[in-house]
Amino acid sequence: MELRAPLPDDYAAIRQIVRAAFYKSRFDEAGVIDGVRADNAVAVELVAVEGEEIRGHVLFSRMTCDPPAPVVGLGPVAVSPAHQGKGIGDALCRAGLAACAELGAIGAVVLGHPTYYPRFGFSREAALPLRSPFSDLPAFMAMPLTPGGLDGVEAVAYPPAFG
Repeated sequence: MELRAPLPDDYAAIRQIVRAAFYKSRFDEAGVIDGVRADNAVAVELVAVEGEEIRGHVLFSRMTCDPPAPVVGLGPVAVSPAHQGKGIGDALCRAGLAACAELGAIGAVVLGHPTYYPRFGFSREAALPLRSPFSDLPAFMAMPLTPGGLDGVEAVAYPPAFG
């Protein structure tokens, strides 16, 4: 399996995978990806490819912070339903977090499943000092990408595409 940045020719396949993975969601995750791209708010975006087939996708967005800081938001991450449970989402998240750190991000936030994302280092405790529209949700978690990376960050906001 190869992890790489998506090409514009991959966008239709990404949209299809995201819609299939989030078919029960009331939220348009594929539309969020399009909106983040349109707002030029992509920090890191990766696809997992096997042969010619895209099997998964992850997006990291640049967050707006107070005070300003290079913090990213993980999500959405999606894997084709036929290929879930094979470590593709895990590989995408880990590679994306490493790429964000290499680009200078000091921390990351996620609004996601409270039992899935701690495996990468996210915790509810790290998110408690951060003001956000999601601050009161157990699914809102954070992690520093550098030692003390989130120290002094008081608030974070997702790009407008997240609504």
